[in-house]
Amino acid sequence: MASTYLTRTPSAGNRKTFTWSAWVKRSAISYQNLTGCFHSSSNYCNFQFASDGLRVYDNGNVNVATNAKAMDVNGWYHFVFRIDTTQSTASNRVRIYINGVQQTSFASSTYPSQNFDFYYNANNLHGIGARSDGDSKFDGSMSHIHFCDGYSYDASSFGSTDATTGEWKINTDPSVSYGTNGYWILKDGNTVTDSSPNSNNWTVNGTLTKTEDCPSNVFATMNPLSAGSDVSFANGNTYVENTVSTWNSSLGTIGVGNGKYYWEAMRISSAGECNLGVTLSSAYGGNHSQVDAGRIVYSNNGYVYREGLSGQGNTNTGTSFTGGDIIGVAIDTENGTLKFYKNGTLVNTTTDNSFLYTNNEYIPQCGLYGGGRLRFNFGNGYFADNAVSSAGTNASNNGIFEYDVPTGYTALSTRGLNL
Repeated sequence: MASTYLTRTPSAGNRKTFTWSAWVKRSAISYQNLTGCFHSSSNYCNFQFASDGLRVYDNGNVNVATNAKAMDVNGWYHFVFRIDTTQSTASNRVRIYINGVQQTSFASSTYPSQNFDFYYNANNLHGIGARSDGDSKFDGSMSHIHFCDGYSYDASSFGSTDATTGEWKINTDPSVSYGTNGYWILKDGNTVTDSSPNSNNWTVNGTLTKTEDCPSNVFATMNPLSAGSDVSFANGNTYVENTVSTWNSSLGTIGVGNGKYYWEAMRISSAGECNLGVTLSSAYGGNHSQVDAGRIVYSNNGYVYREGLSGQGNTNTGTSFTGGDIIGVAIDTENGTLKFYKNGTLVNTTTDNSFLYTNNEYIPQCGLYGGGRLRFNFGNGYFADNAVSSAGTNASNNGIFEYDVPTGYTALSTRGLNL
């Protein structure tokens, strides 16, 4: 959501008993609000990521925070906040579930008194993706947000364990009741129209971007946990920038498995320097020189650099790229090739057995210097927050790209890994 959040003012609802459930993909590891409301410094409530874990906070009267940090920026989490202050046992008044598991280890455990009225679900402005005043905006993605006014549900109402994989998976049509203020939004896209029987629609503040990334098909992004210290990220980690005059690198979140995979990146302006391609996942150590231990990248100066690997050296393609140009990367681990495209036209093909899956594992990588900026599209149909102008063909039906996906290739996503 980044700079975008949702708002709505409900009627006075049940402030003792309610459930909030959402599927969430993080981008930044920082203090951010998932949902909340704010009227004054003494009247507010937050459901949030805090330094001490996933936290429920209400006016200082409630402060329950998990020891679990939920720091994965690649996969989707399922969070459930289950509130029922009518319970006689204090620890049953606020229950937090992460991927179906009720949390029992807490950094803070100040529970509400019995029959305590939360400030949440009162007749005041509420927010999703931030508190209602826009404080501490969430940078990431959300899907299938449910709020059940007057009902206490555990995580099994919204998800279940896959019998084959053991993974927690989404229930796309839960059998729950919503009460007066209940809602179900972001069901199958970026619509904030309520899918519950209530018509409790929300208002968008900013621009809400649709993404193909979802709990059942996780797409690669760039990874702030595997990046140089000067790289900054935005738009769900599909925007990367380095403003200092030192080379910094970032890796993607999904390594290249056996198969054929394609992704794109747009250079934002002619400022600075940038390159992109792949690197050996085992070579990365946190800075650009260590990435050089095993990388093949296409640079804005027109060179394809092959460093730290045996065989052919650097190649001058004679084709540079500047602001607005879109670079396609296609890696084939079955036949040992890496191809670079500029605006849909093939620029260079590198063929070597080092690309073969049986020998090495590669991961998307970019290098940035002195204001270099890139927007990545791993198949979401957007370069950060810029939609593709006219989607190319993609026979795999996995991902949306600006240009035609080469025959036999697919997006780098969990579905793509299993095609």
